[in-house]
Amino acid sequence: MASMNNLTTLIKRLEAATSRLEDMVPTMSDPSAASNGIASLPEAGLTAPGADARGGAASPSQQTAAPLPPAIDDFDALINGDVKTFVNMSEEIGGLVAEQSAAVLRAFAAERKFLIVTTKAKKPDIQSPVYMEVLKDLQATMGVVNDIREANRASPLFKHLSTVSEGINVLIWVANESKPADTVTEMLSSAQFWGNRVIQEYREKDQTHVQWVQTFYRIFKSLAAYVRQHYMTGLTWNPNGIDPLQATEEVNAGPSSARSPTPQSSTGGPPPPPPLPKFDNAPPPPPMPPNGVSTSKNPADMGAVFDEISRGESVTSKLRKVDPSSQTHKNPSLRAGSAVPSAPARSDSQNSLSSGGKSPLPGKKPESMRTKKPPKKEFESNKWLIENYDGNPPEGMLEIKASISHSILISRCTKTTIRVVGKANAISLDNCTQVSLVIDSLVSSVDVIKSPKFEMQVLGTLPTIMLDQVDVAALYLGRESLGTEVFTSKCTGVNINLPGQSEDDDYVERALPEQIKSVVRDGVVVSEIVEHAG
Repeated sequence: MASMNNLTTLIKRLEAATSRLEDMVPTMSDPSAASNGIASLPEAGLTAPGADARGGAASPSQQTAAPLPPAIDDFDALINGDVKTFVNMSEEIGGLVAEQSAAVLRAFAAERKFLIVTTKAKKPDIQSPVYMEVLKDLQATMGVVNDIREANRASPLFKHLSTVSEGINVLIWVANESKPADTVTEMLSSAQFWGNRVIQEYREKDQTHVQWVQTFYRIFKSLAAYVRQHYMTGLTWNPNGIDPLQATEEVNAGPSSARSPTPQSSTGGPPPPPPLPKFDNAPPPPPMPPNGVSTSKNPADMGAVFDEISRGESVTSKLRKVDPSSQTHKNPSLRAGSAVPSAPARSDSQNSLSSGGKSPLPGKKPESMRTKKPPKKEFESNKWLIENYDGNPPEGMLEIKASISHSILISRCTKTTIRVVGKANAISLDNCTQVSLVIDSLVSSVDVIKSPKFEMQVLGTLPTIMLDQVDVAALYLGRESLGTEVFTSKCTGVNINLPGQSEDDDYVERALPEQIKSVVRDGVVVSEIVEHAG
């Protein structure tokens, strides 16, 4: 009897202890959360909230919480590691660099939400508006990073801003369906174009800026390793998941997008249970049987196939009879030739019968059939936007009257001559063909990217010209712009035309080197221009 009383007392004490532990669940959740919506990961080996430190069972709220997939956990480790280190280094430099790094952190947070959506939703069509809606937040945050650069071209830290602005495009690896790790590597090369210039400038002045660039590079290496581990052949979606827009709303509204894997409740109580499965969206019916087999028979029944074969001559009734003029065994001259004469034109019904329902492979769409957007010349805030010009306007060359605070962005123009009157801040030219540019003077630089057959004449002063992936370019410098610095990357056929000794003399053409020889001397890599004699 005494043992029964002791057992009853022990059970009551256990119930009281369990009740107290359940009341302590809201207060035992991890309160630490990083800025910008990224929560820190819990340390390995810590007791989970709601569980007894002596090894007791977890509370019901902890048992119902679904853990995050390993891919999301590793992405959190990347953010809390290399990305946070880069943000901390940027805060040491301060100013616009720190502001831009905060935008980078928000961009990684947006990509984290997108990755969570892929674990919940079915894959949408990449060309559909649904896919663009799911990517909207990621694109917006990446645009903020680039806007900071474009709005501060006159900043002494413009090279820093350009390094990050070119590198933030690494987050578009999610759109590469075959080899996303290659996208990460390509974007690292774009960032190094500017980052190496920062290293060269500050190597002897301030090592903090050099370490800042190296910290930014480290993000690419860690991200490439992460992509190869989890998404080697492209992003994976949930084939049995819900609608992508519904998943996006759940991620944006739920706590999983801005918390650590440990569940937390916004009201202080236990988290709600997971949603019940929905059976409204039933799987589609099986595909129709192939042509030529009766739909009333089971496709798996091989007897139906033999019935069709046993029909006799009707099996070959749809075959096209070859004209005697095209039969090589009756025409020896055809055997001597390399090809049989083409058959006469047939009707659409004959084509559909002879081809067995298969359409020819689509060829490349000709340029004449591509949709052309209307030309655009607009002034927004302090930027000129010049787009989609094909040839010169009716009034002649395209003229822009700019001031010292104006930036000019030129893209997707063909066979267009542009005249910039006045002293502008900077000019950026992207994806243009056979564009001629005549400028007075600039405060900053001219950036030319992927624009073959480019020509430019400088009438006044210009500090810097930067050419990236330009095939064939002619640069005409004036006497006031002989001190212009020209930077080239992956360029061919670039010539600089210098003024003669007098006003009556012709321009003197000088070619920029394309071949570089690198050797190791005393442990140092030395690069020299290859000279061809004779």
